[in-house]
Amino acid sequence: MASAPGSRFPRPDESGPADWIDRQRYPLDAPGTPGFDALVEHARAGLAERGACELPGFLRPGATARMAREARAIAPLAHHHRGAATPYLEIPDPAWPEDHPRRRFHPYGLGAVAWDLIPPDHALHRLYLWEPLMDFVAAVLGEPRLFRYADPLGACNVAVMGEGDELEWHFDQTDFVVSIALQDAEEGGDFLYAPLLRRAGDERYDDVVRVLDGDPSPVRRIPMDPGALLLFAGRHSLHRVTPCHGATPRLVALLSYDTKPGTCGSELLQQARYGRVVRPPAAG
Repeated sequence: MASAPGSRFPRPDESGPADWIDRQRYPLDAPGTPGFDALVEHARAGLAERGACELPGFLRPGATARMAREARAIAPLAHHHRGAATPYLEIPDPAWPEDHPRRRFHPYGLGAVAWDLIPPDHALHRLYLWEPLMDFVAAVLGEPRLFRYADPLGACNVAVMGEGDELEWHFDQTDFVVSIALQDAEEGGDFLYAPLLRRAGDERYDDVVRVLDGDPSPVRRIPMDPGALLLFAGRHSLHRVTPCHGATPRLVALLSYDTKPGTCGSELLQQARYGRVVRPPAAG
């Protein structure tokens, strides 16, 4: 198994997550204040109306530069995988017609640095463990509480996309994703999505097919602005990342939460995404 670079725990006088965030614009550690309530309502409205809420400049410039630098240092540890998948990220039922969107395969390629390879003193590691961030996300989702993933590999990771890597059109298998843009590719790497294209009980296959066939009318682009935090409802919004080009990789931090404790990806998912299987310790 690959090992993370040597690390040290922060000294008491070092800055922490509360210093890295532009809290004047985003007072997420001040629940109950007018600023916090307005921020929550803004994020909720974005998710309800567009399936996404981007908070540009969420990280201060110095914090963004630090996280990007630390991510570049561990990017060589990423497990890279390429293949093809359907927009529904499932093994298709052969009962569907051959031209059905559930049977259409498209290429993907990306790398992922697992949670256990992100050193404890890295800013991303510390931010993920910061309670106010998780509590803010819970407030936006209207949940009384969220829990960090128990997955030793997938709790928080860095997505690394280099030359030729891409993610084709797909729906997520989770209700929401929390990500922080760290570094853009030299060319490509655009995040495109068709907002709220499907809903529970209505798959809208005809609309899905139109997007897969190149109809740009429902598609929006979210800029890859380093330091921005994105809340995204990927289960109902078809989305993709266009092919990346150049020597500079696209780096995005993915922070995983769930409404119930103990969530862990399957062994199959761990093997595919991280190239190994590590299960959480048994409870008790």
